[in-house]
Amino acid sequence: MKAFPSVICPNCKTTEHMDQVLTAQSNQNVIYRCDSCGFSLKNIPTKKG
Repeated sequence: MKAFPSVICPNCKTTEHMDQVLTAQSNQNVIYRCDSCGFSLKNIPTKKG
């Protein structure tokens, strides 16, 4: 079993595992969604390493 890093919601400060709150898009960007408060942040740019 993999151990995923935790992500803290910038709105409600709830901590969740990365695999539960981040979604990768085909254009290499990421969507963050907090299940606790519904906060969403779209088109988070990533390094295309």
